[in-house]
This record gives sequence, C-alpha cells and structure tokens, in this order.
Amino acid sequence: MASSWIIPGAPVLKRILIGLLAVGILGLVGFGAFAWRPAIARIAPPPAAGFAPDLVARGEGLAGAGYCATCHTAKGGAPYAGGYPMRTSFGTIYSTNITPDPKTGIGTWSEAAFRRAMHQGVARNGSHLFPAFPYDHFTKLSDADVAALYAYMMTRPPVVAPAKRNSVPFPLNIRALQAGWKLLFFHPGRFVPDPAKDAIWNRGAYLATGVSHCGACHTPRGALGAENHAKTYAGAPIDAWIAPPLTAANPSPAPWSQDELFSYLRTGVSRYHGTAAGPMGPVVHAGLVKVSDADLQAIAHYFADVGGAAGRASALQPALQKALAADRLNVGPQADPAARLYTAACASCHYNGGAQLNPLRPDLALNSAVNLDDPTNLIRVVLFGVGAQDGAPGVVMPGFIGFSDADVAKIAAYLRATRTTKPAWPGLEQKVATIRGQGVGGE
Repeated sequence: MASSWIIPGAPVLKRILIGLLAVGILGLVGFGAFAWRPAIARIAPPPAAGFAPDLVARGEGLAGAGYCATCHTAKGGAPYAGGYPMRTSFGTIYSTNITPDPKTGIGTWSEAAFRRAMHQGVARNGSHLFPAFPYDHFTKLSDADVAALYAYMMTRPPVVAPAKRNSVPFPLNIRALQAGWKLLFFHPGRFVPDPAKDAIWNRGAYLATGVSHCGACHTPRGALGAENHAKTYAGAPIDAWIAPPLTAANPSPAPWSQDELFSYLRTGVSRYHGTAAGPMGPVVHAGLVKVSDADLQAIAHYFADVGGAAGRASALQPALQKALAADRLNVGPQADPAARLYTAACASCHYNGGAQLNPLRPDLALNSAVNLDDPTNLIRVVLFGVGAQDGAPGVVMPGFIGFSDADVAKIAAYLRATRTTKPAWPGLEQKVATIRGQGVGGE
C-alpha cells in the first residue's frame, strides 16, 4: 500500500530548491570573483636615502594637508604608527601602522601597492580597505602626488606597532563585502579641473576634495556610511562634535571670506568666527601647519566660493554692529539670573567694547556654535574649554566642568536668546548631562 505521507508535488519543490541553491552558489562564486584582487609582491624596504629630498618635502606638505599623522597616530603613540580609534555606527576601526616597518607597517609595500591603496582602497595583500580610510577622496590624487606621499612615508622612522583588532561585527567585518559598497558608492578616478573656474579655485578644489578630504567630516552620511553627495559640505556630526556647513547655509551671520578662511586655517583663529576647537584643532595645528601659504590660499579661495562669500559680503557690517550691541547687554548690574551668570563667568573674555573685534575675544553672536541648530559645540566648549593645543597658540579658555548642568544650560539658553534670532534649543539640561557623561574625548 502506498504511503500516505508522500507530499504532492515534492519532485517539483525539490527541483526549485536545488535551483535556488545553485543560483545562490553561482552568485557567491560570481561575487567572489568580482571582489577578488590579487596581492602585490613584497619588496625589500627601500633605503630612505634613495628618495629625492624635494620629493620627500613635497610629500610632507601633502601628508599635512591630509592630516595623515592625526588619523594614524594613537594618543601618546609614535607618529604614523596607527592605533587611533575611529568610532563609526558599525563599530570601532583602528588606523593602521603606515611607517616603513617591514613586519607591522608598510615597509614591504611597493609604490604600486601604495598607489592602489590610495586610488582603489585595496591593501597590498589584496584585501579591501574600510572606507574609514578615505580612498574615495584620495582616488582624486595624481600619480605624482601619490609618489611624493610614498616617498615621505617610506622615509619616516620605522615603528613596530601591530594592528589593533577592529570591533566591526560579523558579517560587516568581511573585507570582500567592501567590494559591494564600492560598487554602490565609490567612483574611482583622478581630479578633473573645472574649465569654468580659475587655476587657484581648481587647485583648492583638488586639495579639498582629494587629499584634505574635507567632505569626510563636513558632509552627512547615509545609512551605509557613504557621503550624501546631494548635501556636500552641508555639515555633519563627527567625533562627538558638529562639523558646521561650509556652504552658504553656514549659520554664522558673518560670511566666511577668503581672508577669514585663510587666517583660520593658518593660525586657528578667525576675527569673526572664533578659534579652532575639537577635531578641527589638530587639523590646523598638526596638519595644515605643513601646507604652503599658496595652497592654503587656494583652499580658502575654493571654500569662499562654495560658501557664496562674494554675494554675502554686505551682510558683515550689519552683523558686526548687531554683535557689538549685544555685547553691551552685559555691562553693568544684571537683574536676570542667567545674565548675571554669563556676565560673571564669560563676559570678561568675550566682551568687545570698540568698533572692531579682537580675534582673541571671540564674539559669540557671530560664532557658529551659538547659531547652529544643535548646541553640542557650545556645550562642549563651555564644559571642557579650549586647550592651548587648539585655537590661538598659547591662549586657553578654561572649562567650566564644575558648573551644574542647570547653570551650563542657562548660559547656553541665554546666549541663544540674546545673540541670535534662532528658536530656543529644547532639552538643554539633559543635553548638557549627556555631553558631560561623554567626557572631553566624546567617548
């Protein structure tokens, strides 16, 4: 007697399952072939004396423009030895050792292997690099500039520093999957000058979009971590701070002119916009300090155009006069408790009584931290101050970590109400508590 347990249509279902399995296997094989990159043979570490001094010097300037030491140096560690934690929504990725140590660094990398990493985001051994290494910007660099960077890196002191283990979870830690990310978001290719722009603008654009990768911090990212190029330079959260917009949407009522941008990038101080702090501090003082004035002027020229400075120049004087008038609100006895608190703690350093601003007394009515939609930057500066390594060399702002959350919130709310016409920030006291809990490093 035939079994009553035979499922009708079972042979058909079996064929369907086998077909789906075959398609899946073929898909995996096909993706593996697509993602595969060959290893590039090791070389003997090239002698430092073999690189021309002018090529090394050019590479030093490019490394400064790219803040290579900032990202590839752990706190208290040797320069370029890696270990710097980059916290992402997918886990923490640690930068690698890019000194010429042959075992733990890139000492056995040929120039071709180095160029492939810069232009294609692929390591010497053929593995795909995570885009925390901004190869999507470095791909714009010319071969000549990559060669200069290679010369500079290979003439640094070699440091033995094994790689730290990333905390990216499975399966996102599978390097081959980065090939899929690249297919969606990566567009390799060298920088193409804009014929409608002058040579200085194109030089600035080449540096800003390439080695300096400014968009990596100032452009918001999508769910998969790629920059949203529809909102280039529109501002974004970075390392527990807010990188403000570099476009005409920058909230400061004083436009960023080329002169202001150059001063800020060269010294960390802008007359109308305050001082560099947070992640921008080392960009200026550890990176751009090695960049020539001509290249910094080119970057400033480019961003002045991006921000529409020429069309907004007439807004400066009215904004300045309004800021100076707001300063005078804190002269003499104060009835309002928040005003008294600000006058006692802050006004002596932030007061400008003349017709012009002292760049070492940042006017808060013009500062983006007070005008941003998010109070994070202002709260961080009030709580933790600005150290001597940031902003103006040798000039510090003390932190008011001893103030209560309520008092810091009062100061922030008072500045928002008296220095801007923007709506009040909601939930300030809780925001202060959260940032206090993160600590100065934002962890």
